[in-house]
Amino acid sequence: MYMKKILAGALIVLVGIGVISFKEDDRNFQIAKNLDLFNSIFKELDMFYVDTIDAEKMIQNGVRGMLALTDPYTEYYPEEEMSSVKELTTGKYGGIGAAIRYYEAKDRIAVIEPTEGMPAAEAGVKAGDIILAVGGKEMVRGDMKPQDFSEKVSQALRGEPGTSFILKVMRPLKNDSTILEFKITRKSIRTNPVPYYGMVRDSIGYLALSSFTENCSKDFKKAFIELKQKGAKALILDLRDNGGGSLSEAIDIVNFFVPKGQEIVVTKGKLKQAQGSYKTENEPIDTKIPLAVLVNGGSASASEIVSGSLQDLDRAVIIGTRTYGKGLVQTIRPLPYNGTLKVTTSKYYIPSGRCIQAIDYAKKNADGSVARTPDSLTNVFHTAAGREVRDGGGIRPDIEVKGDRIPNIVFYLMNEDIIFDYATQYCWDHPTMESVESFKLTDEDYRTFKELVKSRDFTYDRQSEKMLKSLKEVAEFEGYMEGASEEFKALEKKLNHNLDRDLDYFSKQIKTYIAQEIVTRYFYQRGAAMERLKDDEDLEKAISVLKDGKQYSEILSVKKTPEAK
Repeated sequence: MYMKKILAGALIVLVGIGVISFKEDDRNFQIAKNLDLFNSIFKELDMFYVDTIDAEKMIQNGVRGMLALTDPYTEYYPEEEMSSVKELTTGKYGGIGAAIRYYEAKDRIAVIEPTEGMPAAEAGVKAGDIILAVGGKEMVRGDMKPQDFSEKVSQALRGEPGTSFILKVMRPLKNDSTILEFKITRKSIRTNPVPYYGMVRDSIGYLALSSFTENCSKDFKKAFIELKQKGAKALILDLRDNGGGSLSEAIDIVNFFVPKGQEIVVTKGKLKQAQGSYKTENEPIDTKIPLAVLVNGGSASASEIVSGSLQDLDRAVIIGTRTYGKGLVQTIRPLPYNGTLKVTTSKYYIPSGRCIQAIDYAKKNADGSVARTPDSLTNVFHTAAGREVRDGGGIRPDIEVKGDRIPNIVFYLMNEDIIFDYATQYCWDHPTMESVESFKLTDEDYRTFKELVKSRDFTYDRQSEKMLKSLKEVAEFEGYMEGASEEFKALEKKLNHNLDRDLDYFSKQIKTYIAQEIVTRYFYQRGAAMERLKDDEDLEKAISVLKDGKQYSEILSVKKTPEAK
């Protein structure tokens, strides 16, 4: 009997192994079969299709279709796009240092913002300049899509550091325009990850970090030490709209505030090399300084590692709105013919053990769409002090500050370049600006802006009108329109499009965007950051918390349950 049991157990094990082996063989067969089918279908099309097909375009579209079934972060870069990969990871590229985009009014590419201290700015190129030619080659759109046209001009402007070319632009003036030429020598451009830092109130320092590119921790460290030397006794770290980047740089920045040897991130993936533990490796700068971190829906990836780790370790108060929720890690893999694949290889888990990934891309709906994990399905974890935090759905702030929603009218004013054009016009009339602090958009300035808006015959879609139209259609379909026609007419009258009313009603929000665009023309990204801080609810809340030591400590400690009497 005993021998029969042993044999039966062995049989179960062997059968189990056989099943696993069969499944693996079946999967390998399916892969080989479908690759063979893809290859055969392409050969048949290439040989028999009535028109000549673009082989490279067709196959690359097939590759992108395949990757679309994974997640938005798994991407293929052919050899000609390798510069994009390098810029993504290092923040460096060879060029002139200027942001550009399609400008519909002229069907050309316009310079949006030269970078401070870079070749374009040094040569005298200004925001608003319309690019006509690069190195003697006319830059015209033809039948290209605006996005492809922008990419074409961008590639023409980039090149090996040290090479020179003539940039021909049209500069709009108040009542005319003029053609200008600049000789520009390209150089190695590195995006500044710390656009602004300074003292904001009494002994409170402020530091904005825009990306986690290569060596950004060194820039951060330099700025942080300088703030401490200026007397900073508390620090506000601004990670709003920081989409992330390097994992190692994020850990190095956390390391400035927590002891050496602290585990910050654990990665878990299918393969052994995708699994790992990442700890702080250096002595910190300051483990005691009160710290507030500003976040919003644009804070993702490495930004969430920093804010989430500091929250899990009870090292900082997180303020703002919930972060994006990207808990995935990508790895760069080389491909034949100098191509590159950026592929998601693991999920990361911060000190409390939670993963903040908001979307499970493995669970797509029938139509290919995906949805965020509902709060009801998230799990509770605990910080080092025992505070409750949750996984899924990003980092939830300790103090939530609901920012103002951007009105529809602002979106259209920006989309139609009216705010951009007004800033160009403002610079005609004001060649210099004394300082960011002294700048204020006056009522007279805003009247001039309103005149420009009206001169463009500006119209925009209003959500109230769209919803009213939909409601009328539903009422008619369900047979309620006859009895409600007078009410609908009254409501239509009240919701009648009135541009003057809208420009006045939303003047505060519109002025904010105009002011930021104008200040950027004179003081670049540094000035834009300073202008944003003038009326910043998140910043004011952070200052308030950091100035109140008792409140700061209470937020970072577990609330005691009152004893029953």
